[in-house]
Amino acid sequence: MNILFASQAIDGHFNPMTGVAMRLKERGHDVRWYTGPVFTGKLKGLGIPLIPFKRAIEHRADNLFELYPERARLKGPRAIGFDGEKIFASNISNFFEDIRDLQQEFPFDALVVDSSMFVQRLVSHLLGKPVVNVAVIPNMESDPLVPPLFFGFRPPRNPAGKALQTVAGQLSDKIILRPAHQSYRRQHTFYGQDVPKRGRLTDDAYRCSDAVIQAGTQSLDFPRRNTNPKVHYVGALLPYRRPGADVAEELPPGYSTTIVVTQGTVDNADQDKLIIPALEALQDMDALVIVATGGRGTAELNRRYPQPNILIRDYVDFAAVFESTDVFVTNGGFGGVQLALSKGVPLVVSGINEGKSDVNARVEYAGAGINLRTEAPSPEKIRRAVHSILAEPGWKERAQQMRQDFARQDPAEAAADVVERVLASR
Repeated sequence: MNILFASQAIDGHFNPMTGVAMRLKERGHDVRWYTGPVFTGKLKGLGIPLIPFKRAIEHRADNLFELYPERARLKGPRAIGFDGEKIFASNISNFFEDIRDLQQEFPFDALVVDSSMFVQRLVSHLLGKPVVNVAVIPNMESDPLVPPLFFGFRPPRNPAGKALQTVAGQLSDKIILRPAHQSYRRQHTFYGQDVPKRGRLTDDAYRCSDAVIQAGTQSLDFPRRNTNPKVHYVGALLPYRRPGADVAEELPPGYSTTIVVTQGTVDNADQDKLIIPALEALQDMDALVIVATGGRGTAELNRRYPQPNILIRDYVDFAAVFESTDVFVTNGGFGGVQLALSKGVPLVVSGINEGKSDVNARVEYAGAGINLRTEAPSPEKIRRAVHSILAEPGWKERAQQMRQDFARQDPAEAAADVVERVLASR
């Protein structure tokens, strides 16, 4: 079968889908990928042909401020609303026209699409193609028991909390995301598509897809009143690794405790948010502290923190290092959180922007880590949280329980099965 993958040109959206693509390729399917030219080299290495964006704007982690200088001045809800409209909703028609045209080059039998591209309804209804939606972020389908997006809420415990979240949900859907929703509806109306008025913007991808591959496990999600039979939790969707590619990390000997710190690969320009406070907090501990900078300021940090127990690198092989890690300090990137829990590592999470608050609320609700609930925690706050994780065995026990949940199936295998079942049903 001919299977078209489609994703944003953003590492956090593209990379988790590569394992699924390679599994389908290994099963004999002709897999090609519609995304930005930035991934030409990666796709060549995977042996998957690239069909690059033509009309669509290539939004990348490293060009957003160049494309939209005004974005640098926005924070909180205004930044969320701006990204929703400009980075995600504005490209829908461009994505669809590109995909409609590329059928001449590659008559695909099914589309496996990054949930944030929002073309599920158009491809399914206008092209008549099976669509498998891939959500590499937490489940964003609305439900009466699930808190509204972007506030970092946990499920309410009392009527007052429920009332607060109801108001916040209206603020999120009717004000923060209103420009994105208007853009979405306007572009679909152009193609004669009536978008249901009820529900939030992100619901439509769950409604219009034949199936949803949902990253993570139900134990890392909130309870739901309504179960969508299309949604399949597959575990930690991770970048493809060639068999035998695991390399043992050369770590300094003599440390019984290992702590890993990262501020991600997108929101890591200002290291005063998490990396530097974490180093200040942990530099004097009798522990090995490993910091992944994402390629920013590594040399300067090494000069500033020359202690023998601190190892600062551009990138870290988390899959290998987490096998001996005791605490993971992170800003809440969903991929890193899943990988840590799949290895049984408890977390200290910090971060609010780009949906991090919702990821971190799930970590807290699952009992797998301490949520600092701030974008820029103090060294003292980080130090207390790390010491708490190390001193109380319950954190490690809960993370190990979640490791068992993640280990129940091979994520790429389970996701590939979902795609093939959709193909068979059509």
